[in-house]
Amino acid sequence: MLGSKIYKIIVLVVSIITLGITGYMWLSNYSFVDALYMTVITVTTVGFGEVKPFTPEEKIFTIFLILTSITVFGYAVSAFSEFLVSGKLFDHFKHKRVEKQINKLVGHTIVCGYGRNGKQAISKLKNYGKQYVVIEKSKVVIEKLDLEGVLNVEGDSTTDEFLLKAGILKASNLITALPSDADNLFVVLSARQLNKGCKIISRASKETSYSKLKIAGADNVIMPDKLGGDHMASLVVTPDVIEFVDRLTIEGETTANLEEIDVDELPKIYLGKTILDLDLRKKTGCTVIGLRNPDKDYIINPEADSILIKGSHLIILGRPEQIIKLRELF
Repeated sequence: MLGSKIYKIIVLVVSIITLGITGYMWLSNYSFVDALYMTVITVTTVGFGEVKPFTPEEKIFTIFLILTSITVFGYAVSAFSEFLVSGKLFDHFKHKRVEKQINKLVGHTIVCGYGRNGKQAISKLKNYGKQYVVIEKSKVVIEKLDLEGVLNVEGDSTTDEFLLKAGILKASNLITALPSDADNLFVVLSARQLNKGCKIISRASKETSYSKLKIAGADNVIMPDKLGGDHMASLVVTPDVIEFVDRLTIEGETTANLEEIDVDELPKIYLGKTILDLDLRKKTGCTVIGLRNPDKDYIINPEADSILIKGSHLIILGRPEQIIKLRELF
């Protein structure tokens, strides 16, 4: 709406100047420069002298031009003052700046909702150094995200408009962590329709929503309450195992780390070779603890002679400094 008002003001100002130039060139046979000069001193009411004395027709045209320009410029000043006082002008330019930044992103992650789960997702993505955009409709939360320098879109993520503004067409991943399962379902449906290749991860509160979200197009459905309960029970049954697994994070502050390597992104010389040929243990100190083949079947602790084929992924275990060395090499 603000953009249309600014556009309207610009059109009106340009129209007044064009009208004045055309009128003086036609009535007085002025050159373009003289006509522009007369138009400018007339609409700005500077009061410099005319290029040559006016005829009655030219005087009437000048009176009309003065009255019209006063109205137009008065409206323009009033509108801009309103935008400045209300902060709408600042918001408009902020949105334009953010829009340009988002348009440059490719392969980023969209996070719908900045609640508890959304905030945790952003924290993890930040630790990974991944690019992300948050869609949130709460004005208070948006102001907080602006202060933190987080790219965001203010709006309802269940509508296509705001998904498009967040760059869904070029996004590689989408996480929808809205409190309502129905809203998450709408986001999944819209996102899957707009981007067939995007990986979609959805939050769910009820078990009955799980299958619906999967049918709608979600690649993964996470139930935080269920995971929390399972985790607490596991701390009773196998406390040391769970404590150890909890340390396998990406935060860079623990004693161990997990990393995933896409075989397709390795140097081509390794395609068709074995895990042994990578020689990760000697080069980085890291260990291959898992292999996911193109059929998405996982092999835990794969054999050293397992073949690295296109479309497979390696799961690597190592300490933070070893993971950094791994990233530098591959």
